[in-house]
Amino acid sequence: MKKIILIISIMLVIIFGFFSLLNRSSNEAVVGEKMLVSASFYPVYFFAKEIAKDHAEVLNITPAGAEPHDYELSAKDISNIEKSKILILNGGGLEPWGESMKKNLASSETLVVEAGEGVADKMMMENGKDVVDPHVWLSPELAEKMADNILEAFKKSDPKNVDSYIANAALLKLNLKELGDDFRVGLSECKKKEIITSHTAFGYLAAAYGFSQIAITGMSPSAEPSIQQLREIIDLAKKNDIKYIFFESLVSPKLSETLASEVGAETLVLNPLEGLTKKELSEGKDYFTEMRANLNNLQMALECKKQ
Repeated sequence: MKKIILIISIMLVIIFGFFSLLNRSSNEAVVGEKMLVSASFYPVYFFAKEIAKDHAEVLNITPAGAEPHDYELSAKDISNIEKSKILILNGGGLEPWGESMKKNLASSETLVVEAGEGVADKMMMENGKDVVDPHVWLSPELAEKMADNILEAFKKSDPKNVDSYIANAALLKLNLKELGDDFRVGLSECKKKEIITSHTAFGYLAAAYGFSQIAITGMSPSAEPSIQQLREIIDLAKKNDIKYIFFESLVSPKLSETLASEVGAETLVLNPLEGLTKKELSEGKDYFTEMRANLNNLQMALECKKQ
């Protein structure tokens, strides 16, 4: 009799353990009652948060103050991604770990979406090769299309809250349209047509609003320009009477400051929004506040008539 009871007890423990494991597995993409979503870096994180609101827990994989072009995933990042219902990438080669992670998740239940898919269509030169320019989020009009791609992922992954996602995305796109209108009007009458930037991030923005960028470095702001490249930029800056050299909050301003000193110019921030610092986040800054700060500084550098 004791042997029978022992056998039954062992069987019950095994069955309970099996169902506990099954339940944990089915809920690994849920935090409390919220769907877990991983976003590769700040802009797609911000857009996803605006669309999700209270219906999802959105994680920003790239830490505050870090550069996404060079960021490598930690073991914790990989664990969070594998537990997520959705992984949102920018695509276009921005995330150095993006393609390998997509392959790792191919047989999982995690939906991978590239927010820049069908949006990034400009080419740029990097290390002697033509590559896709991934910086689409800096054009408000293209950011609207990114929002649509992110929205589709939420609709597929969480149908029960689809109406909320659609309404939130519509509000986000309305704010992006208003931002685009502000850029269009604010940059409509400018004396200058060129800016000098830290790295090649503003091609889509420049194309949308009628100016051109001259970059000190390539796609990654950590790259070092050659002496020949610097001389060419200095000559061009002097020839075009450039009064401002732009730098970024996530990288050292020394190169921009040196260049500005050489040509008798000043420095200004032009934020590519690849990430915000902890200080900026604590001050309540976000995509919209920094894009409008960019607009103000572009108006100064391009000598635009204030509307």
